[in-house]
Amino acid sequence: MRPRKHRRRNTIAGLVILVPVVVVVIYSSFQVSDYECEVCIRFDGREVCRTVTGKTEEEGLRSGANNACALLASGVTDTIRCEHTLPAKSQCRRLTGGE
Repeated sequence: MRPRKHRRRNTIAGLVILVPVVVVVIYSSFQVSDYECEVCIRFDGREVCRTVTGKTEEEGLRSGANNACALLASGVTDTIRCEHTLPAKSQCRRLTGGE
């Protein structure tokens, strides 16, 4: 009888953890982005461009820079330096259906 009790407890614990994660993923997938931004970062002799979406133009630019730096930099110090680099190119456009 003991294994069945442990199995039930583990199942409940798993559901308590899994259900909120699934709810957050589903909720965030329905969040509509208002801007699409292309950001190009030149860092240590290499350049990477990324296109991302964001709720605001500022969020899109920041996400694009962070995304590009994730590919260009290694380590905390390089990542911080990269994220503080002015983009070689950055442009955003408002997506239809926004405010």
